[in-house]
Amino acid sequence: MLFIGLGNPGDEYEQTRHNIGFEVVRCLAQRWGLKWKKERKFMGWIASGRCGERKVDLLLPATYMNESGRAVGAYAHFLSLPPIEMLVVSDDADLPFGTLRLRVGGGHGGHNGLRSLIEHLGTKEFPRLRVGIGRQEGDLTAHVLGRFSAEERQHLGEVIERAADACEAWLHSPGVAVMDQLNRSVEEEK
Repeated sequence: MLFIGLGNPGDEYEQTRHNIGFEVVRCLAQRWGLKWKKERKFMGWIASGRCGERKVDLLLPATYMNESGRAVGAYAHFLSLPPIEMLVVSDDADLPFGTLRLRVGGGHGGHNGLRSLIEHLGTKEFPRLRVGIGRQEGDLTAHVLGRFSAEERQHLGEVIERAADACEAWLHSPGVAVMDQLNRSVEEEK
């Protein structure tokens, strides 16, 4: 199983809303004791190992968000993985902060990272975990590239842990039951 965190490389993008996919996948690497290494041929950072009985690979594209599909396509091709054996973690400004949505397939919803993956994988049929970052009035680009508010930072660690839990649940039991449980529990929180 390949876990992909979407985000932008570089210190100026650290801890921005658009990089929450990076943070969730970094959390998985820490939980599983995996070490990152920069792989130029795959245009990103790679970590590989095991979670229990399952072999896992993690990828953080270094291509910037809008070209994420280049790195994902190259590494997935190298691993000979069909898209269903991936889980993409990305931010979603259309979901309230901290809300999680897990589904297989769908459009890009205006998210340029997902648009790039669809283009380079040649399909929309890959699992994705969207992590809500909320939306504010004004410029959307400024919002997603901005840092979390003080109030959001108080809950950010919990959101990242819950998203990592959802990734692990998908790893051990991918399918409708995991999606229903995650998406239902989010609805019940409202």
